[in-house]
Amino acid sequence: MNKDLLITNAKIVTPTDVIDGSVVVTDGLFSQIDESMSDLTQAEDFEGDYLLPGFVELHTDNLEKHFKPRPGVSWPSEAAVMAHDAQMATSGVTTVLDAIRVGDTWPSENLRSNAKRIAQAIKTEKKKNTLRCEHLLHIRCEISCSDVIDQFEGFAEEKNLKLVSIMDHTPGQRQFVDEDKYREYYQGKYSISDIEIDRMIAQQKVDQSRYSRKHRSILVEYAEKIGVPLASHDDAIIAHVEEAAGEGVTISEFPTTLEAAHAARGHKMKVLMGAPNLVLGGSHSGNISAMELAHQGLLDILSSDYVPNSLLHGGFMVAHQTEIKLPEAIAMASLTPAKMVGLDDRGEISEGKKADFLRVRLEGNIPVIRSVWRDGGRVA
Repeated sequence: MNKDLLITNAKIVTPTDVIDGSVVVTDGLFSQIDESMSDLTQAEDFEGDYLLPGFVELHTDNLEKHFKPRPGVSWPSEAAVMAHDAQMATSGVTTVLDAIRVGDTWPSENLRSNAKRIAQAIKTEKKKNTLRCEHLLHIRCEISCSDVIDQFEGFAEEKNLKLVSIMDHTPGQRQFVDEDKYREYYQGKYSISDIEIDRMIAQQKVDQSRYSRKHRSILVEYAEKIGVPLASHDDAIIAHVEEAAGEGVTISEFPTTLEAAHAARGHKMKVLMGAPNLVLGGSHSGNISAMELAHQGLLDILSSDYVPNSLLHGGFMVAHQTEIKLPEAIAMASLTPAKMVGLDDRGEISEGKKADFLRVRLEGNIPVIRSVWRDGGRVA
């Protein structure tokens, strides 16, 4: 860790403003922020580049992608974690909640052993001090699965558990109201026949009616008991949101309709959407556009979802294409997610906060990360 670090000639994005000036980092914390310029030889000159807070990622599928790069392929655990960590860091993420799924919807996924392998590999690399980001846990629970509670219990006492989400990917509702979209996605992913997908859809609907309500209730009680925030997932109608609100849910992940997003805001939930949705101009599942929610003032948190570098790109797109100012847009990927999971020591360029920050330059309309610091030390 650097004891003292001075950066000058930067466009500093604070929670409320963009100021031209300098920052001082002492013992891993921001100790001074002002509008003066320094001519000290030890000062690092940002040459007018942006100084942004490090991103706080609440929901990323990136880790599982490194463990299972293709169906039937399992990558070596430690190598997968380090590759994921490097990619997140170079995308500007300094704190990542690694989203681990529990509850098998497809027999070939074998999530029980995969989840344990992922969690153990993260612990191993943290002990070895090889990771650039701070890694915490988000457990995603597929409530229609028979063994989801048993799998979740293996993580319930983890000190690094910061978020639990309740999911139901049964075709015909929520994310996959259009079953054809479901078929297209999973047949493409697993290369299965029409007969096989029909059989799977039928079984998943049976499992949903048998398990979902019971498991949802148990998980809500668990989260309250251990004091971990809850997120709902793919809410599509007002009834979904009202159910979640009654359970104490504070984050609405990926609402699929404008109606659901409005309802979530009415119940004081924060609305989280995927930054890839912003960059691509819409949802790959045919659901509500994240940019439309931004225009409506209904977007609170950005997640990189399945493309790590989409956070930076998406944040600047919101600032360029809506009436939302850059500080508020960047807070969607930093300050707001940090607060929602109780990480009040980071996510903003403010005195006394963790010195997790990025150097970013605009190349045309594309923001490019030039370097990344965590706790005042350069990590990328």
